[in-house]
Amino acid sequence: MRKKKGKGIYILPNILTSISLLSGFYSIISTIDRKFIYASIAIFISGIFDMLDGRVARLTGSSSRFGVEYDSLCDLIAFGVAPGLLVYLWALKGYGRFGWLAAFLYVACGALRLARFNIQMDNTQKRHFLGLPIPAAAITIAGSVLFYSWLGFKSELKTIVMPIMVYLLAFLMVSEIKYYSFKDMPFFKGRPFRSTVAVVLLLVIIFIEPKVTLFVLASLYLLSGPVYTFFNRRKPIGEEQPRLRENISEKDGLL
Repeated sequence: MRKKKGKGIYILPNILTSISLLSGFYSIISTIDRKFIYASIAIFISGIFDMLDGRVARLTGSSSRFGVEYDSLCDLIAFGVAPGLLVYLWALKGYGRFGWLAAFLYVACGALRLARFNIQMDNTQKRHFLGLPIPAAAITIAGSVLFYSWLGFKSELKTIVMPIMVYLLAFLMVSEIKYYSFKDMPFFKGRPFRSTVAVVLLLVIIFIEPKVTLFVLASLYLLSGPVYTFFNRRKPIGEEQPRLRENISEKDGLL
């Protein structure tokens, strides 16, 4: 009976991952139809389910190597190909070869980021990610599309800003800049009521003006990496070693 229950629990994270993949695929379809707002929203929805599948896997003890690999493949489509195609058709197509090569660079660096995460999964600290997570990069692109539509710009400002952003995102994904992972925040451990209140307040703030708040939150996280890395390097090296030894055997399936 326990084995059957375990198999049922094992399926749940993969269902959530599949929904994330479905949202990413829908984003691609919407981009092809030039429905860029829908494509951007789909990427955000994909990000939500990508976050949930990892949380559910850890809470239920159903993390597996298969889940990690499946999650990475889905992430490459939902957060690599989908935003790459979105930013190309939305802002980079006018550059011709330079435009699609910039979009390809983003996708390639995203794939490299995922591959590096997988091979370092067993000995990477839980407190931070090494390099910008690919979901965060995708959400930054989607947030930029939504924010631009909110501003109502009719000019070609996006064709100036987005190439720079795409190259920046590609660099950050393969860099060694550390980004906080929020996986072991003491605030969310053993405090379900406060955690729930915090989540509700965050949702209220987002829904006040989602096109603005989502872009602002994505931008703040993008900038937090260099700041986090700067202050982390100022700490003595010995402070990080005990935590690294504690986490060296832990496995985690969420980017």
